Amino acid sequence: WNEIIELFRAGMPLRKHRCRFKSYERCFKASEAVDCLHELLGSNQNFGPEVTRDQTVKLLKKFLKNHVIEDIKGRWGKEDFEDDGHLYRFPPSSPLKSYPKKPSCGKEIIKFPDWNEPKAGPSQEHIPVKSVAMNSEMWYKRHSIAIGEVPACKLVFRRELTQTNIEEIWKSMTLSRLQKVLGLDSLDEVLDTKLVNSKHIVQNVYNVNKQGIVTLEDKSKELPHWILSAMKCLANWPSCSDLKQPTYSGFERDVFKTIVDYFGQMKEPLLTFHFFDIFVSVLGLLQKPSKAVEALQISCLLLPPENRRRLQLLVRMMARISLNQDLPPLSESVRTRTLMVQAFSRCILCSKDEIDLDELLAAKLVSFLMDNYQEILNVPSALKSSIEDHVVHLQRAQIKYAGADSDAPPPPPPFCDQISTGEFEYQRATGSQEPLAALLEEIVMNKEISVKDKKKKLKQFQKSYPEVYRVRFPTPETEATLFPEKTKQKPPILMWALKKPFQPFHRTRSFRM
Repeated sequence: WNEIIELFRAGMPLRKHRCRFKSYERCFKASEAVDCLHELLGSNQNFGPEVTRDQTVKLLKKFLKNHVIEDIKGRWGKEDFEDDGHLYRFPPSSPLKSYPKKPSCGKEIIKFPDWNEPKAGPSQEHIPVKSVAMNSEMWYKRHSIAIGEVPACKLVFRRELTQTNIEEIWKSMTLSRLQKVLGLDSLDEVLDTKLVNSKHIVQNVYNVNKQGIVTLEDKSKELPHWILSAMKCLANWPSCSDLKQPTYSGFERDVFKTIVDYFGQMKEPLLTFHFFDIFVSVLGLLQKPSKAVEALQISCLLLPPENRRRLQLLVRMMARISLNQDLPPLSESVRTRTLMVQAFSRCILCSKDEIDLDELLAAKLVSFLMDNYQEILNVPSALKSSIEDHVVHLQRAQIKYAGADSDAPPPPPPFCDQISTGEFEYQRATGSQEPLAALLEEIVMNKEISVKDKKKKLKQFQKSYPEVYRVRFPTPETEATLFPEKTKQKPPILMWALKKPFQPFHRTRSFRM
Protein backbone atom coordinates (compact mmCIF):
# COMPACT_ATOMS: atom_id res chain seq x y z
CA TRP A 1 0.00 0.00 0.00
CA ASN A 2 2.60 2.58 1.09
CA GLU A 3 5.01 1.53 -1.64
CA ILE A 4 2.44 1.99 -4.40
CA ILE A 5 1.33 5.37 -2.99
CA GLU A 6 4.91 6.60 -2.93
CA LEU A 7 5.54 5.42 -6.50
CA PHE A 8 2.27 6.95 -7.69
CA ARG A 9 2.94 10.35 -6.08
CA ALA A 10 6.47 10.43 -7.45
CA GLY A 11 5.61 9.27 -10.96
CA MET A 12 2.28 11.02 -11.63
CA PRO A 13 2.83 14.11 -13.84
CA LEU A 14 1.11 17.24 -12.45
CA ARG A 15 0.26 20.17 -14.66
CA LYS A 16 -2.21 22.99 -15.18
CA HIS A 17 -5.72 22.05 -16.35
CA ARG A 18 -8.75 24.12 -17.27
CA CYS A 19 -12.31 23.22 -16.29
CA ARG A 20 -15.42 25.37 -16.80
CA PHE A 21 -13.54 28.58 -17.54
CA LYS A 22 -11.30 28.14 -14.49
CA SER A 23 -7.69 26.99 -14.26
CA TYR A 24 -6.35 24.53 -11.67
CA GLU A 25 -2.65 24.10 -10.89
CA ARG A 26 -0.82 20.82 -10.13
CA CYS A 27 -3.65 18.40 -10.94
CA PHE A 28 -4.34 15.54 -13.34
CA LYS A 29 -7.16 13.91 -15.27
CA ALA A 30 -8.67 10.60 -14.11
CA SER A 31 -7.67 8.87 -17.36
CA GLU A 32 -4.10 10.14 -16.95
CA ALA A 33 -3.99 8.68 -13.43
CA VAL A 34 -5.17 5.31 -14.77
CA ASP A 35 -2.49 5.37 -17.48
CA CYS A 36 0.30 6.26 -15.05
CA LEU A 37 -0.69 3.83 -12.24
CA HIS A 38 -1.32 0.98 -14.69
CA GLU A 39 2.19 1.40 -16.09
CA LEU A 40 3.71 1.54 -12.59
CA LEU A 41 1.91 -1.63 -11.48
CA GLY A 42 2.89 -3.47 -14.64
CA SER A 43 6.59 -2.75 -14.09
CA ASN A 44 6.50 -3.52 -10.35
CA GLN A 45 7.80 -6.97 -9.34
CA ASN A 46 5.03 -7.39 -6.77
CA PHE A 47 2.28 -7.10 -9.40
CA GLY A 48 3.52 -7.63 -12.96
CA PRO A 49 2.09 -7.14 -16.45
CA GLU A 50 -1.04 -9.24 -15.77
CA VAL A 51 -2.63 -6.32 -13.87
CA THR A 52 -5.59 -5.06 -15.94
CA ARG A 53 -6.80 -1.52 -16.46
CA ASP A 54 -10.05 -2.35 -14.66
CA GLN A 55 -8.09 -3.49 -11.59
CA THR A 56 -6.16 -0.22 -11.71
CA VAL A 57 -9.43 1.75 -11.67
CA LYS A 58 -10.58 -0.25 -8.62
CA LEU A 59 -7.35 0.64 -6.81
CA LEU A 60 -7.83 4.33 -7.61
CA LYS A 61 -11.35 4.07 -6.17
CA LYS A 62 -9.72 2.90 -2.92
CA PHE A 63 -7.29 5.82 -3.17
CA LEU A 64 -10.16 8.29 -3.44
CA LYS A 65 -12.06 6.67 -0.57
CA ASN A 66 -9.03 6.82 1.76
CA HIS A 67 -7.93 10.37 0.78
CA VAL A 68 -4.86 9.36 -1.19
CA ILE A 69 -6.31 11.64 -3.90
CA GLU A 70 -9.16 14.16 -3.95
CA ASP A 71 -11.07 16.01 -6.63
CA ILE A 72 -10.22 19.62 -7.42
CA LYS A 73 -12.91 20.80 -4.98
CA GLY A 74 -11.37 18.82 -2.12
CA ARG A 75 -14.01 16.05 -2.00
CA TRP A 76 -13.10 12.45 -1.12
CA GLY A 77 -14.45 9.46 0.87
CA LYS A 78 -16.51 7.75 -1.87
CA GLU A 79 -15.54 5.17 -4.48
CA ASP A 80 -16.95 7.12 -7.42
CA PHE A 81 -13.71 7.36 -9.40
CA GLU A 82 -14.17 6.68 -13.12
CA ASP A 83 -11.81 6.41 -16.08
CA ASP A 84 -12.81 9.77 -17.60
CA GLY A 85 -11.74 13.45 -17.78
CA HIS A 86 -12.55 14.55 -14.20
CA LEU A 87 -9.74 16.42 -12.46
CA TYR A 88 -8.04 15.21 -9.28
CA ARG A 89 -5.07 16.25 -7.14
CA PHE A 90 -2.99 15.03 -4.25
CA PRO A 91 -4.02 16.27 -0.78
CA PRO A 92 -1.51 18.40 1.15
CA SER A 93 -1.43 15.93 4.09
CA SER A 94 0.43 12.63 3.82
CA PRO A 95 -1.84 9.69 2.86
CA LEU A 96 0.66 7.06 4.02
CA LYS A 97 -0.59 4.62 6.63
CA SER A 98 1.30 3.97 9.85
CA TYR A 99 3.02 0.61 10.07
CA PRO A 100 1.79 -1.81 12.73
CA LYS A 101 4.10 -1.98 15.73
CA LYS A 102 5.81 -5.20 16.60
CA PRO A 103 4.11 -6.80 19.61
CA SER A 104 5.99 -6.26 22.83
CA CYS A 105 5.04 -9.62 24.31
CA GLY A 106 7.73 -12.26 24.57
CA LYS A 107 5.71 -14.93 22.77
CA GLU A 108 7.19 -16.40 19.66
CA ILE A 109 5.30 -15.29 16.57
CA ILE A 110 4.15 -18.12 14.35
CA LYS A 111 6.12 -17.73 11.16
CA PHE A 112 4.30 -18.15 7.87
CA PRO A 113 6.17 -20.22 5.26
CA ASP A 114 9.15 -18.45 3.69
CA TRP A 115 8.16 -18.34 0.04
CA ASN A 116 11.75 -17.93 -1.20
CA GLU A 117 13.32 -20.67 0.89
CA PRO A 118 15.33 -23.09 -1.27
CA LYS A 119 14.08 -26.58 -1.60
CA ALA A 120 15.49 -29.36 0.55
CA GLY A 121 16.04 -32.37 -1.67
CA PRO A 122 16.59 -35.97 -0.60
CA SER A 123 20.00 -36.81 0.81
CA GLN A 124 21.52 -40.21 0.30
CA GLU A 125 23.92 -39.68 3.20
CA HIS A 126 21.26 -39.89 5.90
CA ILE A 127 19.30 -42.92 4.78
CA PRO A 128 18.45 -44.86 7.96
CA VAL A 129 19.88 -48.37 8.23
CA LYS A 130 18.36 -50.83 10.68
CA SER A 131 20.74 -52.66 12.98
CA VAL A 132 20.72 -56.41 12.47
CA ALA A 133 19.23 -58.36 15.39
CA MET A 134 21.64 -61.14 16.43
CA ASN A 135 19.95 -64.48 17.09
CA SER A 136 21.50 -67.80 18.02
CA GLU A 137 21.52 -69.17 14.47
CA MET A 138 23.27 -66.12 13.05
CA TRP A 139 25.76 -66.12 15.92
CA TYR A 140 26.52 -69.75 15.18
CA LYS A 141 27.14 -69.03 11.49
CA ARG A 142 29.36 -66.03 12.15
CA HIS A 143 31.42 -67.71 14.84
CA SER A 144 31.47 -71.29 13.51
CA ILE A 145 35.11 -70.84 12.48
CA ALA A 146 35.97 -70.87 16.17
CA ILE A 147 34.78 -74.45 16.48
CA GLY A 148 36.34 -75.56 13.22
CA GLU A 149 33.17 -75.62 11.11
CA VAL A 150 32.88 -73.09 8.29
CA PRO A 151 29.65 -73.41 6.28
CA ALA A 152 29.68 -72.55 2.57
CA CYS A 153 28.71 -68.93 1.93
CA LYS A 154 28.89 -66.25 -0.71
CA LEU A 155 28.73 -62.43 -0.81
CA VAL A 156 25.79 -61.29 -2.92
CA PHE A 157 25.79 -57.79 -4.40
CA ARG A 158 22.38 -56.46 -5.32
CA ARG A 159 21.82 -54.77 -8.61
CA GLU A 160 21.80 -51.01 -8.38
CA LEU A 161 18.32 -49.48 -8.29
CA THR A 162 17.61 -46.69 -10.74
CA GLN A 163 15.58 -43.61 -9.85
CA THR A 164 12.71 -45.07 -11.86
CA ASN A 165 12.85 -48.29 -9.81
CA ILE A 166 12.72 -46.33 -6.55
CA GLU A 167 9.78 -44.23 -7.77
CA GLU A 168 7.82 -47.35 -8.74
CA ILE A 169 8.51 -48.88 -5.30
CA TRP A 170 7.15 -45.69 -3.69
CA LYS A 171 4.03 -45.86 -5.87
CA SER A 172 3.26 -49.55 -5.29
CA MET A 173 3.83 -49.47 -1.51
CA THR A 174 1.92 -46.18 -1.11
CA LEU A 175 -1.12 -47.51 -2.97
CA SER A 176 -0.95 -50.79 -1.08
CA ARG A 177 -1.00 -48.93 2.25
CA LEU A 178 -3.87 -46.70 1.09
CA GLN A 179 -5.92 -49.74 0.10
CA LYS A 180 -5.35 -51.31 3.52
CA VAL A 181 -6.30 -48.13 5.42
CA LEU A 182 -9.51 -47.71 3.40
CA GLY A 183 -10.40 -51.35 4.05
CA LEU A 184 -10.97 -52.10 0.36
CA ASP A 185 -10.16 -55.32 -1.47
CA SER A 186 -9.29 -53.33 -4.56
CA LEU A 187 -8.68 -49.67 -5.49
CA ASP A 188 -10.03 -50.14 -9.00
CA GLU A 189 -13.48 -48.84 -8.12
CA VAL A 190 -12.28 -45.55 -6.59
CA LEU A 191 -8.97 -44.90 -8.39
CA ASP A 192 -7.39 -45.40 -11.77
CA THR A 193 -3.85 -46.28 -10.70
CA LYS A 194 -2.52 -45.48 -14.18
CA LEU A 195 -3.19 -41.82 -13.46
CA VAL A 196 -0.99 -41.87 -10.33
CA ASN A 197 2.39 -40.33 -11.14
CA SER A 198 5.19 -41.92 -9.12
CA LYS A 199 7.40 -38.83 -9.55
CA HIS A 200 4.76 -36.69 -7.82
CA ILE A 201 4.82 -38.93 -4.74
CA VAL A 202 8.62 -38.74 -4.40
CA GLN A 203 8.66 -34.95 -4.94
CA ASN A 204 5.91 -34.44 -2.35
CA VAL A 205 7.90 -36.47 0.20
CA TYR A 206 11.41 -35.04 -0.26
CA ASN A 207 11.07 -31.58 -1.87
CA VAL A 208 9.83 -29.76 1.20
CA ASN A 209 11.01 -26.83 3.34
CA LYS A 210 11.35 -26.67 7.12
CA GLN A 211 7.61 -26.10 7.56
CA GLY A 212 6.78 -29.19 5.47
CA ILE A 213 5.51 -27.12 2.51
CA VAL A 214 6.28 -28.56 -0.92
CA THR A 215 8.86 -26.61 -2.93
CA LEU A 216 8.43 -26.59 -6.71
CA GLU A 217 11.15 -27.23 -9.26
CA ASP A 218 9.18 -25.33 -11.92
CA LYS A 219 8.82 -21.81 -10.52
CA SER A 220 6.33 -20.86 -13.24
CA LYS A 221 3.73 -22.97 -11.40
CA GLU A 222 4.06 -20.93 -8.19
CA LEU A 223 1.18 -18.82 -6.89
CA PRO A 224 1.46 -15.16 -7.97
CA HIS A 225 3.40 -13.01 -5.53
CA TRP A 226 0.43 -10.75 -4.85
CA ILE A 227 -1.76 -13.72 -3.85
CA LEU A 228 0.96 -15.05 -1.55
CA SER A 229 1.24 -11.61 0.03
CA ALA A 230 -2.53 -11.42 0.53
CA MET A 231 -2.65 -14.90 2.14
CA LYS A 232 0.35 -14.06 4.31
CA CYS A 233 -1.33 -10.84 5.42
CA LEU A 234 -4.54 -12.49 6.65
CA ALA A 235 -2.84 -15.59 8.08
CA ASN A 236 -0.62 -13.49 10.35
CA TRP A 237 -3.01 -10.61 11.09
CA PRO A 238 -1.97 -8.36 12.78
CA SER A 239 1.27 -9.83 14.17
CA CYS A 240 3.34 -9.53 11.04
CA SER A 241 6.12 -6.99 11.38
CA ASP A 242 7.36 -7.30 7.81
CA LEU A 243 4.04 -6.28 6.24
CA LYS A 244 3.01 -2.72 5.53
CA GLN A 245 -0.66 -2.94 6.36
CA PRO A 246 -3.01 -0.01 5.85
CA THR A 247 -5.63 0.73 8.46
CA TYR A 248 -8.62 1.84 6.43
CA SER A 249 -11.93 0.22 7.28
CA GLY A 250 -12.76 -2.88 5.25
CA PHE A 251 -9.20 -3.53 4.07
CA GLU A 252 -9.17 -7.12 5.37
CA ARG A 253 -12.43 -7.87 3.51
CA ASP A 254 -10.97 -6.55 0.26
CA VAL A 255 -7.93 -8.80 0.70
CA PHE A 256 -10.12 -11.82 1.49
CA LYS A 257 -12.30 -11.19 -1.59
CA THR A 258 -9.17 -11.05 -3.74
CA ILE A 259 -8.08 -14.48 -2.50
CA VAL A 260 -11.57 -15.98 -2.96
CA ASP A 261 -11.80 -14.61 -6.52
CA TYR A 262 -8.42 -16.07 -7.46
CA PHE A 263 -9.12 -19.60 -6.22
CA GLY A 264 -12.70 -19.45 -7.53
CA GLN A 265 -11.59 -19.04 -11.15
CA MET A 266 -9.54 -22.27 -11.24
CA LYS A 267 -10.69 -24.74 -13.89
CA GLU A 268 -10.04 -27.81 -11.69
CA PRO A 269 -10.22 -28.26 -7.90
CA LEU A 270 -7.01 -28.70 -5.92
CA LEU A 271 -7.81 -32.37 -5.20
CA THR A 272 -8.38 -32.85 -8.98
CA PHE A 273 -11.25 -34.57 -10.76
CA HIS A 274 -9.29 -37.85 -11.08
CA PHE A 275 -8.99 -38.32 -7.31
CA PHE A 276 -12.56 -37.26 -6.42
CA ASP A 277 -13.74 -40.81 -5.67
CA ILE A 278 -10.77 -41.66 -3.46
CA PHE A 279 -11.36 -38.59 -1.27
CA VAL A 280 -15.09 -39.31 -1.08
CA SER A 281 -14.22 -42.81 0.16
CA VAL A 282 -12.33 -41.25 3.06
CA LEU A 283 -15.58 -39.67 4.29
CA GLY A 284 -16.70 -43.10 5.40
CA LEU A 285 -13.83 -43.16 7.91
CA LEU A 286 -14.63 -39.88 9.67
CA GLN A 287 -16.08 -41.83 12.60
CA LYS A 288 -12.53 -43.15 13.11
CA PRO A 289 -10.43 -39.95 13.06
CA SER A 290 -7.02 -41.66 13.20
CA LYS A 291 -7.86 -43.81 10.17
CA ALA A 292 -9.29 -40.83 8.29
CA VAL A 293 -6.17 -38.74 9.00
CA GLU A 294 -3.85 -41.47 7.69
CA ALA A 295 -6.00 -42.02 4.60
CA LEU A 296 -5.94 -38.30 3.80
CA GLN A 297 -2.20 -38.13 4.45
CA ILE A 298 -1.55 -40.82 1.86
CA SER A 299 -4.18 -39.55 -0.61
CA CYS A 300 -2.68 -36.05 -0.60
CA LEU A 301 0.72 -37.52 -1.56
CA LEU A 302 -0.79 -38.54 -4.91
CA LEU A 303 -1.52 -34.92 -5.90
CA PRO A 304 0.63 -32.96 -8.35
CA PRO A 305 3.23 -30.99 -6.32
CA GLU A 306 1.78 -27.61 -7.32
CA ASN A 307 -1.70 -28.71 -6.15
CA ARG A 308 -0.35 -30.06 -2.86
CA ARG A 309 1.56 -26.82 -2.20
CA ARG A 310 -1.50 -24.67 -2.88
CA LEU A 311 -3.66 -26.92 -0.70
CA GLN A 312 -1.15 -26.69 2.16
CA LEU A 313 -0.98 -22.89 2.02
CA LEU A 314 -4.74 -22.43 1.59
CA VAL A 315 -5.88 -24.78 4.37
CA ARG A 316 -3.30 -23.38 6.81
CA MET A 317 -4.51 -19.87 6.07
CA MET A 318 -8.15 -20.92 6.54
CA ALA A 319 -7.40 -22.58 9.88
CA ARG A 320 -5.44 -19.59 11.19
CA ILE A 321 -8.10 -17.11 10.13
CA SER A 322 -10.81 -19.19 11.82
CA LEU A 323 -8.91 -19.17 15.12
CA ASN A 324 -7.74 -15.55 14.98
CA GLN A 325 -9.71 -13.47 17.49
CA ASP A 326 -7.90 -10.25 16.50
CA LEU A 327 -9.04 -10.36 12.88
CA PRO A 328 -12.17 -8.23 12.27
CA PRO A 329 -15.23 -10.19 11.03
CA LEU A 330 -15.08 -10.88 7.31
CA SER A 331 -18.88 -11.10 7.07
CA GLU A 332 -21.75 -9.51 8.94
CA SER A 333 -24.05 -12.53 8.80
CA VAL A 334 -21.81 -15.64 8.68
CA ARG A 335 -19.33 -16.91 11.26
CA THR A 336 -15.72 -16.88 10.12
CA ARG A 337 -15.28 -20.67 10.15
CA THR A 338 -18.49 -21.21 8.17
CA LEU A 339 -17.41 -18.52 5.73
CA MET A 340 -14.08 -20.31 5.15
CA VAL A 341 -15.86 -23.58 4.33
CA GLN A 342 -18.41 -21.91 2.04
CA ALA A 343 -15.82 -19.81 0.21
CA PHE A 344 -13.20 -22.48 -0.51
CA SER A 345 -14.81 -25.94 -0.33
CA ARG A 346 -15.71 -26.00 -4.04
CA CYS A 347 -12.20 -25.05 -5.16
CA ILE A 348 -10.81 -27.88 -3.00
CA LEU A 349 -13.18 -30.76 -3.88
CA CYS A 350 -15.86 -31.19 -6.54
CA SER A 351 -16.66 -33.70 -9.27
CA LYS A 352 -16.49 -33.12 -12.99
CA ASP A 353 -20.26 -33.53 -13.21
CA GLU A 354 -21.33 -30.78 -10.83
CA ILE A 355 -24.26 -31.72 -8.62
CA ASP A 356 -25.72 -30.26 -5.45
CA LEU A 357 -24.46 -33.17 -3.35
CA ASP A 358 -20.86 -32.15 -4.03
CA GLU A 359 -21.31 -29.19 -1.70
CA LEU A 360 -22.22 -31.44 1.24
CA LEU A 361 -19.34 -33.82 0.56
CA ALA A 362 -16.83 -31.00 0.11
CA ALA A 363 -18.02 -29.16 3.23
CA LYS A 364 -17.55 -32.26 5.42
CA LEU A 365 -14.09 -32.96 4.02
CA VAL A 366 -12.88 -29.34 4.23
CA SER A 367 -14.08 -29.03 7.83
CA PHE A 368 -12.11 -32.15 8.76
CA LEU A 369 -9.07 -30.82 6.89
CA MET A 370 -9.16 -27.55 8.83
CA ASP A 371 -9.37 -29.37 12.16
CA ASN A 372 -6.47 -31.74 11.41
CA TYR A 373 -4.39 -29.88 8.82
CA GLN A 374 -1.10 -30.11 10.77
CA GLU A 375 -1.17 -33.92 10.62
CA ILE A 376 -2.87 -34.44 7.26
CA LEU A 377 -0.62 -32.12 5.25
CA ASN A 378 2.61 -33.61 6.60
CA VAL A 379 4.38 -36.65 5.17
CA PRO A 380 3.31 -39.85 7.01
CA SER A 381 6.49 -40.82 8.86
CA ALA A 382 5.62 -44.52 9.27
CA LEU A 383 5.06 -44.97 5.53
CA LYS A 384 8.24 -43.08 4.69
CA SER A 385 10.35 -45.16 7.07
CA SER A 386 8.99 -48.49 5.83
CA ILE A 387 9.63 -47.64 2.17
CA GLU A 388 13.12 -46.27 2.84
CA ASP A 389 13.99 -49.43 4.82
CA HIS A 390 12.77 -51.60 1.96
CA VAL A 391 14.82 -49.65 -0.60
CA VAL A 392 17.95 -49.88 1.58
CA HIS A 393 17.39 -53.61 2.01
CA LEU A 394 17.25 -54.10 -1.73
CA GLN A 395 20.49 -52.15 -2.24
CA ARG A 396 22.53 -53.69 0.59
CA ALA A 397 25.08 -56.46 -0.09
CA GLN A 398 24.43 -59.62 1.96
CA ILE A 399 26.26 -62.77 2.99
CA LYS A 400 24.20 -65.81 2.07
CA TYR A 401 24.78 -69.29 3.45
CA ALA A 402 23.96 -72.44 1.55
CA GLY A 403 20.67 -73.98 2.56
CA ALA A 404 19.66 -71.04 4.74
CA ASP A 405 16.46 -69.09 4.42
CA SER A 406 18.47 -66.10 3.24
CA ASP A 407 18.91 -67.83 -0.12
CA ALA A 408 15.37 -66.92 -0.91
CA PRO A 409 14.81 -63.41 -2.22
CA PRO A 410 13.13 -60.98 0.16
CA PRO A 411 9.36 -60.86 -0.15
CA PRO A 412 8.20 -58.17 -2.56
CA PRO A 413 6.03 -55.34 -1.31
CA PRO A 414 2.41 -56.42 -0.97
CA PHE A 415 0.42 -56.00 -4.15
CA CYS A 416 -3.25 -56.57 -4.88
CA ASP A 417 -4.21 -60.25 -4.82
CA GLN A 418 -6.01 -61.72 -7.78
CA ILE A 419 -9.69 -62.40 -7.14
CA SER A 420 -12.50 -64.04 -9.07
CA THR A 421 -14.76 -62.16 -11.47
CA GLY A 422 -17.82 -62.59 -9.25
CA GLU A 423 -16.01 -61.29 -6.19
CA PHE A 424 -14.74 -58.30 -8.17
CA GLU A 425 -18.26 -57.42 -9.34
CA TYR A 426 -19.51 -57.62 -5.75
CA GLN A 427 -16.70 -55.36 -4.50
CA ARG A 428 -17.30 -52.89 -7.28
CA ALA A 429 -20.97 -52.66 -6.36
CA THR A 430 -20.43 -52.30 -2.60
CA GLY A 431 -16.88 -51.02 -2.03
CA SER A 432 -17.45 -47.28 -2.45
CA GLN A 433 -21.10 -47.14 -1.42
CA GLU A 434 -20.61 -46.89 2.34
CA PRO A 435 -19.85 -43.12 2.41
CA LEU A 436 -22.68 -42.48 -0.06
CA ALA A 437 -25.11 -44.46 2.09
CA ALA A 438 -23.98 -42.45 5.12
CA LEU A 439 -24.58 -39.23 3.19
CA LEU A 440 -28.08 -40.38 2.17
CA GLU A 441 -28.90 -41.23 5.77
CA GLU A 442 -27.69 -37.80 6.85
CA ILE A 443 -30.07 -36.15 4.37
CA VAL A 444 -32.94 -38.32 5.58
CA MET A 445 -32.35 -37.58 9.27
CA ASN A 446 -31.64 -33.86 8.86
CA LYS A 447 -34.48 -31.96 10.52
CA GLU A 448 -33.08 -28.50 9.84
CA ILE A 449 -33.91 -28.43 6.13
CA SER A 450 -37.43 -27.97 4.83
CA VAL A 451 -39.50 -30.79 3.35
CA LYS A 452 -39.26 -29.20 -0.08
CA ASP A 453 -35.46 -29.03 0.01
CA LYS A 454 -35.21 -32.56 1.39
CA LYS A 455 -37.36 -33.91 -1.48
CA LYS A 456 -35.18 -32.03 -3.97
CA LYS A 457 -31.94 -33.45 -2.56
CA LEU A 458 -33.34 -36.97 -2.40
CA LYS A 459 -34.49 -36.74 -6.01
CA GLN A 460 -31.02 -35.56 -7.05
CA PHE A 461 -29.41 -38.38 -5.05
CA GLN A 462 -31.71 -40.97 -6.67
CA LYS A 463 -30.75 -39.67 -10.10
CA SER A 464 -27.00 -39.73 -9.37
CA TYR A 465 -26.75 -42.94 -7.31
CA PRO A 466 -29.81 -45.10 -8.07
CA GLU A 467 -28.32 -48.32 -6.62
CA VAL A 468 -27.55 -46.78 -3.24
CA TYR A 469 -30.98 -45.12 -3.19
CA ARG A 470 -32.71 -48.42 -4.00
CA VAL A 471 -31.06 -50.14 -1.04
CA ARG A 472 -32.39 -47.49 1.35
CA PHE A 473 -35.83 -47.25 -0.27
CA PRO A 474 -36.53 -50.60 -1.98
CA THR A 475 -40.24 -49.87 -2.53
CA PRO A 476 -42.36 -46.74 -3.02
CA GLU A 477 -44.04 -47.52 0.30
CA THR A 478 -40.78 -47.19 2.24
CA GLU A 479 -40.15 -43.87 0.56
CA ALA A 480 -43.68 -42.67 1.35
CA THR A 481 -43.19 -43.30 5.07
CA LEU A 482 -40.58 -40.53 5.08
CA PHE A 483 -43.20 -37.95 4.07
CA PRO A 484 -46.54 -39.04 5.57
CA GLU A 485 -49.45 -37.33 3.90
CA LYS A 486 -51.46 -35.08 6.11
CA THR A 487 -55.08 -36.23 6.29
CA LYS A 488 -57.42 -33.48 5.27
CA GLN A 489 -60.11 -32.97 7.87
CA LYS A 490 -63.55 -32.41 6.46
CA PRO A 491 -65.39 -29.44 7.91
CA PRO A 492 -68.03 -30.48 10.51
CA ILE A 493 -71.54 -30.74 9.25
CA LEU A 494 -73.74 -28.23 11.00
CA MET A 495 -77.15 -29.33 12.18
CA TRP A 496 -78.92 -26.37 10.72
CA ALA A 497 -77.58 -27.24 7.28
CA LEU A 498 -79.67 -30.42 7.33
CA LYS A 499 -82.91 -28.53 7.91
CA LYS A 500 -84.92 -27.03 5.14
CA PRO A 501 -84.87 -23.31 4.87
CA PHE A 502 -87.67 -21.45 6.66
CA GLN A 503 -90.83 -21.25 4.63
CA PRO A 504 -93.68 -18.81 5.38
CA PHE A 505 -97.08 -20.11 6.52
CA HIS A 506 -99.66 -20.34 3.68
CA ARG A 507 -103.36 -20.41 4.46
CA THR A 508 -105.25 -23.15 2.65
CA ARG A 509 -108.92 -23.31 1.71
CA SER A 510 -109.69 -25.99 4.26
CA PHE A 511 -108.60 -23.75 7.04
CA ARG A 512 -111.23 -21.10 7.45
CA MET A 513 -112.27 -18.83 10.18
